[in-house]
Amino acid sequence: MIEFIEETEQKEEIADHILNQLPDWFGLPESTKNYIEESRKLPFWAYYADGQPVGFLALRETSPYTVELYVMGILKAYHRQGIGTTLWKAFMEYAKDKGYEYVQVKTVKKGHYKEYDITNSFYESLGFRELECLPLWDEWNPCQVYVKYIGGQR
Repeated sequence: MIEFIEETEQKEEIADHILNQLPDWFGLPESTKNYIEESRKLPFWAYYADGQPVGFLALRETSPYTVELYVMGILKAYHRQGIGTTLWKAFMEYAKDKGYEYVQVKTVKKGHYKEYDITNSFYESLGFRELECLPLWDEWNPCQVYVKYIGGQR
């Protein structure tokens, strides 16, 4: 079951619960803390299994035309069960309803970590294309920016 979450404390609890169980992707405490705090302010969807949150996604507007898939986390035991795709579909419905034209996502460039190679493959399967790689984080974690045209106009 997927649910749009509006309550800021609930967003924080879900993000904290999930991200802190994903050290292979969210292993830098300061960065993880920032994702959790920022998620409080953003449009946020949670996926529930057996009444418990097992995944979430938060959206951030980066321009009047573009939204960012800011952070997404799914408990490892629930990977490859369609939860990410389900969250993505809710995100896309919202983005299209709001008239955004593009979606972007930032992740670690392919070839640096097996876990992120899987993440990159997931984004590519959704139709994202590489835009550019930026030195935003550090030399061990080059930031790959992906974009996807979703249509619509404001």
